[in-house]
Amino acid sequence: MRHIVKWLFILILLAAVGLVAYAYVGPYFGADFSPPRSEIRQPVTLDAE
Repeated sequence: MRHIVKWLFILILLAAVGLVAYAYVGPYFGADFSPPRSEIRQPVTLDAE
């Protein structure tokens, strides 16, 4: 049981390191993480009674 927990911990640690590395290196390989920019206008009614 202890070996399974150890390998699971190592796997989670490697996944976290891989995710951080992808976040830093991804834009150099064409991954675009920026949100799409568009203006949204909606009418708002203030003090409606």
